[in-house]
Amino acid sequence: MKGKKIIIGISGSIAAYKIATLVRLLIKAGAEVQVLMTESATKFITPLTLATLSKRPVYTSVVAEESWNNHVELGLWADAMLIAPTTATTLGKLANGICDSMIVATYLSARCPVFFAPAMDLDMWVHPATQQNVKKLQSYGNHLIPVEHGELASGLVGNGRMAEPETIVQVLSDFFESKVDFFDKKVLITAGPTYEAIDPVRFIGNRSTGKMGVAIAETFAKRGAQVNLILGPSSIKVEHPNISVIHVESAEQMYQAANTHFDDSDIAVLAAAVADYRPKEVAQQKIKKKTDQLNLQLEKTIDIAASLGKRKRTNQYMVGFALETNNELEHAKGKLKRKNFDMIVLNSLQDKGAGFGHDTNKIHIINKNGDIQAFELKSKKAVAEDIANAVHKII
Repeated sequence: MKGKKIIIGISGSIAAYKIATLVRLLIKAGAEVQVLMTESATKFITPLTLATLSKRPVYTSVVAEESWNNHVELGLWADAMLIAPTTATTLGKLANGICDSMIVATYLSARCPVFFAPAMDLDMWVHPATQQNVKKLQSYGNHLIPVEHGELASGLVGNGRMAEPETIVQVLSDFFESKVDFFDKKVLITAGPTYEAIDPVRFIGNRSTGKMGVAIAETFAKRGAQVNLILGPSSIKVEHPNISVIHVESAEQMYQAANTHFDDSDIAVLAAAVADYRPKEVAQQKIKKKTDQLNLQLEKTIDIAASLGKRKRTNQYMVGFALETNNELEHAKGKLKRKNFDMIVLNSLQDKGAGFGHDTNKIHIINKNGDIQAFELKSKKAVAEDIANAVHKII
């Protein structure tokens, strides 16, 4: 980021208050920042605050005090333009070229990469008009910084929060740095749940979606690794060319796939939520509802992590996961030792926004030597970067 010239266009959302932090982080990283604002944005955070932080005048209109602010010159000056927060109104104007603000005028003149970070209430975000504008902007080659899940200004909880400043900085940094620090590594990753059949219709499973594991796979692939992703039942599509996806359903199938690819791997990240038990007998036909009770006898599934940990070579690096609800650190440390991990990633269901189904996660990373690193709540993509960075630092 050092020496990069960044334009930030702020539109009128309550999330505008976060841009003060964003400007400080970018300046700290060595970037030059030029802030543009819509008139409505000035109601949420003052131009004076942002001018002080950026050490540059803030522009709110093309013409101000009988002078012309050269949006064309700015568009040529910048290495990247970021519109954050991008309201539904500004999103529509950008997508359709409605040039009635300094932000849109500069956007239409910009020859640099453009990033946009939407912020709005959940119903506005999912509305077909909004989604169409997002797709239209992306079709022009602009980069979407996805919204996050959480509490919104309306009091509702859902998707629509602007990405956190730390996430935005990471996106920009990754774009400029284009890390390929795992280019010579083969990485095995397990992700998602497993489904253990009761009969041809029913199964025992859990609430895992595979989002965290897929984010980790995409991060390693983006940074040059060749990734074998063993993915349990999940609706997530994986498209990176460096990722080979092996679809499985049961714990046994996941074990067989992991067993096949483990010896050829330099790094293994076991992020899957594997079922601990399965029905001892699987009915060949759908079980009919004949009685008030149905008794199932369960047996343990194979412990994939422990099995692989026993045969781990000294030049292999193995990362485990622990999802806990109580005595989190104690349980995670025990699992780290029992399964011969080099590092374990702990997340707790006690932390709001962490765990299954969320687009965010809050983790601790515990190393074999006992060092513990705590992280704030972040998007799962940003968490995946933290995990990859921790692995790279050690290997």
